[in-house]
Amino acid sequence: MGYNIETRKVQQTGGSSFIISLPKPWVEKSNIKPKDTLGILAQPDGNLLITPKINSEDILKTKKFLADNYEDYNFLFRVLIGAYVMGYSRIEVKASKKFEPHIRDCVIDFTQITIGPEIIEESNTFIVIKDLLNPKEMPFDKTIKRMYILAESMHEDAMRALKNNNRGLAEEVMKRDNDIDRLHWLISRQSSIVLRDIILSQKMGITLEDANHYQLMSRFLERIADHAVKIAKNVLLILEYDLEEPLIKKIAKTSEYSLKLLNNSLDARMNKDIKMANENIASVEKLVSMCEQISLDLNGNHVESSIAIGYIIESIRRTGEYAGDISEIIINKLINEDN
Repeated sequence: MGYNIETRKVQQTGGSSFIISLPKPWVEKSNIKPKDTLGILAQPDGNLLITPKINSEDILKTKKFLADNYEDYNFLFRVLIGAYVMGYSRIEVKASKKFEPHIRDCVIDFTQITIGPEIIEESNTFIVIKDLLNPKEMPFDKTIKRMYILAESMHEDAMRALKNNNRGLAEEVMKRDNDIDRLHWLISRQSSIVLRDIILSQKMGITLEDANHYQLMSRFLERIADHAVKIAKNVLLILEYDLEEPLIKKIAKTSEYSLKLLNNSLDARMNKDIKMANENIASVEKLVSMCEQISLDLNGNHVESSIAIGYIIESIRRTGEYAGDISEIIINKLINEDN
């Protein structure tokens, strides 16, 4: 079958029914038999979807991995995450001989850090992981809100660790990186599932454009959290130095402005305020200027502390810029909804 549109004439039967014939190549490829039931779904754009997959979200999509090919823990972990993100609902890991310890450790870590997958069968050479989460039980909007809250709290706590010389709080921020990663992976997975299953997307009330926008926002929020971790790591490097109080106050003020941009992007999204989103993007220039001013004030400090502070300022700036990027996504989404 090519990509050219085939045409069919509409016929009327029985006075009240209208019928069209189905393309034979499609019928044969889909293994459709006489008296089989097909799903028919009207699309928002006026098109009609005809599918043999009436309950498509219930169909198991399986990915198999041979553990012999993954001698490195990180390599196996990445491909397991890849399978998860791409929407595989069943993952099988097997080996030609007894699993090496790192294989089993990796699989267990994978199931603990991701949302949904559980080990349902295992032996010394075979493990089956199944995703037990119904996509409809984790709405995109709710997950994005959690990511906003988590990213903001990580940044705030990293800055609080700087102001209060609190090593334990900085280390706690670094540990929370996994929490936002798992939400980002979930959004990516949900997007992959929705993009290939238009029926499920309509059941969830999500358009394909919505799924793409949520995935982009998720990526930027995950990066904001990464910068919170970078701030925390650099805070640990400068705790032994006595920073001047005016400098810490300047950094804190810049951080507060950066988080204001982040919160404004959330408000613009919640209120569907395109003007607020636009003003937020314009405000990024002020943040950049504030960051550059602090960088100029570092000349009199110790070299190592100046480098660490420079990285902190860079992360604060990037946080605000990502908030601006999110605001751009919001503008695009609101323009699309206005059609």
